[in-house]
Amino acid sequence: MTTSREIRLKSRPVGLPKASDFELATVELAAPGDGEVQVRNLWMSVDPYMRGRMYDRPSYVPPFQIGHALQGGAIGEVTASNDPDFKPGDVVNSMFGWREAFNANPKALAAAGMGAITKIDTQGVPPQAFLGVAGMPGMTAYVGLLRVAALKDGDVVFVSAAAGAVGSVVCQIAKLKGHTVIGSAGGPEKVAFLKSIGVDHVIDYKATPDVVAELAKVAPKGIDVYFENVGGIHLEAAINSARPFARFALCGMISQYNETGKPEGPPNIILAVGKSLRLEGFIVSNHYDLYPQFAKDMGEWIKAGKIKWNETVEDGVERAPDAFLKLFSGENLGKMLVKLA
Repeated sequence: MTTSREIRLKSRPVGLPKASDFELATVELAAPGDGEVQVRNLWMSVDPYMRGRMYDRPSYVPPFQIGHALQGGAIGEVTASNDPDFKPGDVVNSMFGWREAFNANPKALAAAGMGAITKIDTQGVPPQAFLGVAGMPGMTAYVGLLRVAALKDGDVVFVSAAAGAVGSVVCQIAKLKGHTVIGSAGGPEKVAFLKSIGVDHVIDYKATPDVVAELAKVAPKGIDVYFENVGGIHLEAAINSARPFARFALCGMISQYNETGKPEGPPNIILAVGKSLRLEGFIVSNHYDLYPQFAKDMGEWIKAGKIKWNETVEDGVERAPDAFLKLFSGENLGKMLVKLA
């Protein structure tokens, strides 16, 4: 038997989640059954989208269930296997985060469309990068900027939450392709990081009284692309500064995720009509046909030293709820991770 600790959803949060909405439990795992593998997780991810799965409502992914372990991206090592495609020591990617270990049948999961357990060839890249720059957040940046926003020559790009796991990759891809990039982030540490990766203008939204005016100041000729991670005043600023036919890739709106009243849209949304703006929301899982090209490009950029990334790490599965809550106060620089082993 193998002992594993896991984090379960104890109650559905109202507004900003609280520590009491989660509980730590211990389970005993038997030896893996026929066709199963046993995996000891090394790293797990917490991501803003997980907040939406804590509501009991229809969405593009099913809601988390009360009393059950939460789910999320994880990197682990196979410790025992009854599947000929996996052997002990293999490093794998799964959606069985929020727990220290698990048993699963890879082929049955894939056949049921319940997510894959995938072997990773790290090629010298730290394994946890496959939860960040080389994984879902990196692919989200790639898809949103290049397909959804359809980046083209001469575009001026504005990115909110620019020092985060997704935003920082958006900034770097845009710079690699020769564009002027404006990033918004909160605090001097994040501002310094964005300048270090070549962002042309950085707005510290915590230090300026008026994000709308500040964006208009640093982009006097307007913006062509907005990569949306925040919502609220940032979306208002982007609409205000958008040039005609600008494209907005709506990835997330973290400022709205814990709203308990009636969410308010930007008061200048009418400008989207007169400016002929295109605002398109997207979910990265709908664009996995681009994964081979993303993996090729990102692998080459990383090997060439053209992509930098930061990680904010909490130690131990019991710290996972704290790591998750810190996303909503902006305490992470880059990818927020939990180290499990």
